[in-house]
Amino acid sequence: MAKIEDLLALEILDSRGNPTAEVTVKLDNGVFATAKVPSGASTGEREALELRDGDKKRYQGKGILKVVDNVLNTIKPAIKGMEPFDQRAIDKRLIELDGTETKSGLGANAILAVSLAVVHVAARALNMPLYKYIGGVDTPTIPVPMLNVLNGGKHADTNVDFQEYMIVPAGLPSFKEALRASTEVYHTLKSILKERSLTTSVGDEGGFAPSLKNNEEPLQLLFKAIEKAGYKPGKDIYLALDPASSEFYSDGKYHLKDEGRTLTSEQMIDLYEGLARVYPLISIEDGLAENDWDGWVKLTKRLGSKVQLVADDLTVTNTKYIKKLIELDGANSVLIKLNQIGTLTETMEAIRMVKSNGWTAVVSHRSGETDDTTISDLAVAANTGFIKTGAPARGERVSKYNRLLEIEYELAGRAVYPGMQAFVSIK
Repeated sequence: MAKIEDLLALEILDSRGNPTAEVTVKLDNGVFATAKVPSGASTGEREALELRDGDKKRYQGKGILKVVDNVLNTIKPAIKGMEPFDQRAIDKRLIELDGTETKSGLGANAILAVSLAVVHVAARALNMPLYKYIGGVDTPTIPVPMLNVLNGGKHADTNVDFQEYMIVPAGLPSFKEALRASTEVYHTLKSILKERSLTTSVGDEGGFAPSLKNNEEPLQLLFKAIEKAGYKPGKDIYLALDPASSEFYSDGKYHLKDEGRTLTSEQMIDLYEGLARVYPLISIEDGLAENDWDGWVKLTKRLGSKVQLVADDLTVTNTKYIKKLIELDGANSVLIKLNQIGTLTETMEAIRMVKSNGWTAVVSHRSGETDDTTISDLAVAANTGFIKTGAPARGERVSKYNRLLEIEYELAGRAVYPGMQAFVSIK
């Protein structure tokens, strides 16, 4: 049985030009594999810690030489000689080495890079695609993409409060056709923006980032783009929001600076309910803030039977907070981000907890990404039904979609594209 022989670590750059970690795991039979980790801009306060050097003379303090050192001098000696196929044991060793709840000892970026490199090398050693190695023999599901095509909030330098406006091609028959339709809508949207003399520059996740008159206008533009591209809103392609509301929440209120309004939780729910009546709005992520637990319960009572309500900052891929939210019945879906928790094992545990409760799980990228495509294989392996990985533009986003096209082709009709059936929580 092959064993881990060596680890290599590098400080590389993510899609925002900030340092991130790349780790290569080598086995004693010569097989090796590499993983790269992302970084988020809009982060939940309960997330696992992304370790940075803090040396202002390098990368304005964002360097990760400490992470590289932790991989080479602490993690490598501890896992050298272990079998790469025992993912749970290796991840447990990493967690124990760190010794903190938020992985602030070694850094979640160090731990995740190693955890993912291990699963990649194990799959390669067995000559298996990653999705099959992780997921086994279950009938795989090709996820419905949620494409962020208009950016605001922290993802763009505009006056729009809400962070992401997405299109969801849940009415198409396959992933290939869903991606094609979404790309056509994306390019149609660009032409509409040009006609109105609005900027077509893009934000961190590839979506266009124009300054608009209010937080509803992006939905109007998307509705028009879907129709003009030859598709039917609410039948072929739906809409989704990620307001990232923790970013404009303070003193128990929601401050919509773009509109000059300050709203209570109930008023925010009224706002979403009104939008859902007018537009085919099928999913809202982080509609309320990460500490507004009571508000989430009210939101779910009002909209949970009609809209997928996705918790992100509230739960940060952590079973401790997911369990609390399930007990409160405070959502019907959870976003899954590998670097929020730090290991593949913990991520899979979070997915299993969400799905066992009858909720949906949405595997997600981060705003600072690399060309690593692990999340594409993960979404297929775990049959989550959804993936959120930006617009069909920018190489670090497109790489994930291209990987899903490859997987769908490899499976040659054996995979399921669930479409609207993926929304199991909406009655």
